[in-house]
Amino acid sequence: MNGNHSNLLRDSYGRTVRYVRMSVTDRCNLRCLYCASPFRQEFIPHDNILRYEEMSRMVAILAGMGVQKLRLTGGEPFARKGCDQFLLMLRQQFPSMDLRLTSNGTLLEPYIPLLRRVGLGAVNLSLDSFDRATFARVTGYDLLPRVLATLDALLSACIRVKINVVALHGVNDTQMPDFIHAVRTMPVDVRFIEFMPMGIGTAWNQKTFWPVDEILAEARRHAHLIPVTERRNEAGPARMYRVEGGKGRLGCITALSCHFCADCNRLRLTSNGHIRACLFDDREYRLRGLLRRSKFRDADIARILRLACARKPIGAELLRQRTEGNAVAQKSMMGIGG
Repeated sequence: MNGNHSNLLRDSYGRTVRYVRMSVTDRCNLRCLYCASPFRQEFIPHDNILRYEEMSRMVAILAGMGVQKLRLTGGEPFARKGCDQFLLMLRQQFPSMDLRLTSNGTLLEPYIPLLRRVGLGAVNLSLDSFDRATFARVTGYDLLPRVLATLDALLSACIRVKINVVALHGVNDTQMPDFIHAVRTMPVDVRFIEFMPMGIGTAWNQKTFWPVDEILAEARRHAHLIPVTERRNEAGPARMYRVEGGKGRLGCITALSCHFCADCNRLRLTSNGHIRACLFDDREYRLRGLLRRSKFRDADIARILRLACARKPIGAELLRQRTEGNAVAQKSMMGIGG
């Protein structure tokens, strides 16, 4: 399952890939201002989306090269028919894989018994505001009650929940008391993610960017934060804090102001079968054709994966080279996978 030592996916900076984010679809029922393109959305044609069997084959190849953690993303994963059966397939074929899921929570609630059955490691729930009007402003739809019902159901099912909050100055920066209340009353990780300049026509600018120092300063106005020390292989990209007397934790993911490239251990597989080694690098490696032609074997695909890792850049350097006001990457997050 973990791959032998010589077969591990390592890049030229000595980083080992243990984690893959796999987008099962680019379709989503929301239009979040930080994720979707402001222009007319052209979804990937159905025939160009990887079949579930092809995705499963990719997981098998990656597992043989040391990948231990797999996160399904979108778009919204459950916007694609059969995602529940795909989860069952993955658990049956890869019983020791650490399976995770990122969702906007609007379509998830009916599948919670299944998530518990497959032993999902955690659900990352995108929830940028507990205020109904702000939620609708960010996502384009008035669906906050549905997401909150999903959150309650996940916790009732004893499924670990991480709430992802894209930090938006002028949008949700006055709502820290709501997030602190969530940490105090629920066993959840609330993680503020710095808004990233992704995609042509991005809404990112200096006025919308809410940096981590200001986020933490605002949080400390409402609660006493106690830094959490985690083992390196468990911490991930977030800097976590306990809130005194609280059931949950608060954290920040600082993709812009304080990068974590040195510890990056991930690849992304887009829903149309492209490997993306770095979120900020638009260079992608197309695997769909190899997966669909019988003359190409798993070893051929593994060679492409090694090539992608060998060329994996330092994302912070790409950020520094970005022209002010422009996106760091041309693709929106919906096209890449959250």
